[in-house]
Amino acid sequence: MKKVYFASDFHFGIPDRESSRRREDLLIRWLEEVRQDAEAIYLMGDLFDFWFEYRSVVPRGFVRLLGKLAEITGEGIPVHLFRGNHDIWAFGYLQEEVGIQLHRRPEKVVHGGKTFFLAHGDGLGPGDHGYKLLRRVFECPLCQWMFRWLHPDLGTRMALYFSRKSRLANIAREGRMENASNAGDERLVTFARQAATLHSEVHYFVFGHRHLPLDLPLENGSRMILLGDWLVNFSYGVFDGKDFSLKRFGSPVPQA
Repeated sequence: MKKVYFASDFHFGIPDRESSRRREDLLIRWLEEVRQDAEAIYLMGDLFDFWFEYRSVVPRGFVRLLGKLAEITGEGIPVHLFRGNHDIWAFGYLQEEVGIQLHRRPEKVVHGGKTFFLAHGDGLGPGDHGYKLLRRVFECPLCQWMFRWLHPDLGTRMALYFSRKSRLANIAREGRMENASNAGDERLVTFARQAATLHSEVHYFVFGHRHLPLDLPLENGSRMILLGDWLVNFSYGVFDGKDFSLKRFGSPVPQA
């Protein structure tokens, strides 16, 4: 039976090239394994910690990963990328050259008679007004045009400098997991509970962004899935045509 796979938050590029390369190799192994029975593969955002497409230049590196994804799409297996807050500047290259289908807004899809509400998750839910304003700046065509005028070496170096100083880079470097103690109060949980009342046809709300593997029942019988990450959890979701489960590549994921 064909299966649908979901994974999120890889952040290739941090904390350093060597560590990122090891995680890239692991993801390639996972992709090679799941392609055997995949109906579709959903990468739910932040594939790269920084990605910006100039008109004739793309960021250096990750050729092996992009080649593997091109192999998979070339076989007719759909691969979807929901652009996250770190790869928001992915435009046409991945779609035209690799065959990946790009999304930025939430989407509803149906597999095996079940309806999935899919989004990276950034900016959803109440509050976080500072980030929501910043996201509007990042999505502004004028701001993108101005950044494009920076030489690629300078723009990429600046972005990676701040990436490697970030909280996520420290998490990857130290191999520690995010705190799950207040997961029930998450903005995404609040959003999912509200959305479940508006979208009663949805069986699964699937998000990335938060870096916690979590499978949470909602009041109307639907479930909210946080996919975790490939910084320390190496977790993913799989829908086998009947049920959705969270796994870690190599072992089950303990529920938060």
